[in-house]
Amino acid sequence: MDHEVRITLRLPADLHAWLVTQAKSARRSLNSEIVYRLEEGRAATEADSESP
Repeated sequence: MDHEVRITLRLPADLHAWLVTQAKSARRSLNSEIVYRLEEGRAATEADSESP
């Protein structure tokens, strides 16, 4: 990342717990897990928009 922006994020407790579990399973921090999932979602969206 060239530039980082700090945000405050409110999540439902069950979603937070699930993300924490997923992050631990992948040996990532919670922040890294959220960034990973957002980047994956963006890549999928971009791939869908490029499909005929």
